[in-house]
Amino acid sequence: MAESGIEGAKNLFVRRWGEMAATWGISRTMAEIHALLYLSPDPLCTDDVMDQLEVSRGSASTNLRQLLNWGLIQREHRRGDRKEYFEAEKDAWLMFETIIRERRRRELQPIVETLERCVEMAHEEPRSKADAVTKAYTKRFSDILDLCDAMNAVFNVVNKAGRRGLKPLTKALSLLAR
Repeated sequence: MAESGIEGAKNLFVRRWGEMAATWGISRTMAEIHALLYLSPDPLCTDDVMDQLEVSRGSASTNLRQLLNWGLIQREHRRGDRKEYFEAEKDAWLMFETIIRERRRRELQPIVETLERCVEMAHEEPRSKADAVTKAYTKRFSDILDLCDAMNAVFNVVNKAGRRGLKPLTKALSLLAR
């Protein structure tokens, strides 16, 4: 029998958030913990996360640490309580900005730096050896670099537009796509 009500909705969201993240190369458990903390009206301790998601202490601790490193959750200490509590950013726009910023820093920027270095290395090839293969490699490196630059430009525009400008920006892009 399918769950219903708030608890069912919470469980469905947590499960789907984890599945979505897994397709993006992010740990399913990390995403499920993030979803749980995002939905929770109060900060949760590691034991709460373990109980609600049925994960080990090691998995909960590792993934909570990763979420802290990403800046998606904050740690809270309570006077007289030795446990650490965790709370996720509740503002969806700020959460989106954090995810984009971190993905750019962790994924896009390293590949851009690698591609730039690859183009430099290809240009170091002695002219006498620069043949069609060298030119093809250089073009492919440059094409991917151009794509990365375009992605960065889109991220910058979306970020600059902000939450208020997102709907008009989406509408304008939809018109361009026709």
